[in-house]
Amino acid sequence: MILIKDFLIKTKKIKIFILIFLISLIYSCHDNYKECSDLTYGTEYIKITGVSKSDKNYFKYFCKTTEVFGIKIYATNKVDNEKMLHAASILAEYLDNDEDGQVDNQKVLDKLIKKNVWLLLVKNESEQDDAGRITLKYWNYQDLRDEEIALINGSPRFDASLEEVLHLITQHGYAKAYPDVFGEKKGSQIADAMDIARGGYFKKVPNEYPANAWYTYNDESCDYGCQITEYTYWALTSILGGQDFAGRFDEIKDEWKLNTNEKVKNNDIYVYNLLTKSEYKFPNKLPNGKYRIP
Repeated sequence: MILIKDFLIKTKKIKIFILIFLISLIYSCHDNYKECSDLTYGTEYIKITGVSKSDKNYFKYFCKTTEVFGIKIYATNKVDNEKMLHAASILAEYLDNDEDGQVDNQKVLDKLIKKNVWLLLVKNESEQDDAGRITLKYWNYQDLRDEEIALINGSPRFDASLEEVLHLITQHGYAKAYPDVFGEKKGSQIADAMDIARGGYFKKVPNEYPANAWYTYNDESCDYGCQITEYTYWALTSILGGQDFAGRFDEIKDEWKLNTNEKVKNNDIYVYNLLTKSEYKFPNKLPNGKYRIP
């Protein structure tokens, strides 16, 4: 009886602690938007403002916001304004690569809008974990950390905006607009190309990739569809020159070996042709975070 009583007391204490935590989280979140109420930052084409209380749900948790071709971006107060503008510009440049003010592939944008995709910016891993516990209306988002953003790609590190923003576009845009070509499933054209790059078809990450493989992503939490997302990112950014800077090959060679345009063209012609085919209107120049800035 004593053991049961002790267990019930401990259980009750745990429940009280959880309740207090949730209440404090809710009330602390409600004031986030107020910290950025007077914020105005950006360029003629991209404006960052404070999140409005009328912005359903999001005002409770995020402080800053902007919009690119109808795609929302939300950020916490700790995210640097310049880095947020940079990430928004990367999104704009991917979608409007010739920077004429018009999206290059309306079919892809329509799919992104239909799925209510958005970009979430947080300061670091801790804030990312906190965001993961929030109940939001739309879950088709891609997260990006302030600490991973480099305003100049390769100085001092790879700019993760080029990866995370592209994931959002290919996974929810191209894969849905052209399911037989870019669908993240076995049998699509991009999947067939990836199977060649991996040295065969692997539903799950193999214990060891074949020696002739050049795409060898070994994260076991990344399923077959996720592997396609990553493969598309590696191939396109390499074609655009985003992986070609001092020391980068050594950083990524255990995962991806074709880090330049020439290497992709000479060794993975299948994906090269897919990603450079004019019909699909993929970017042909690497975004630099300076949308419509001469």
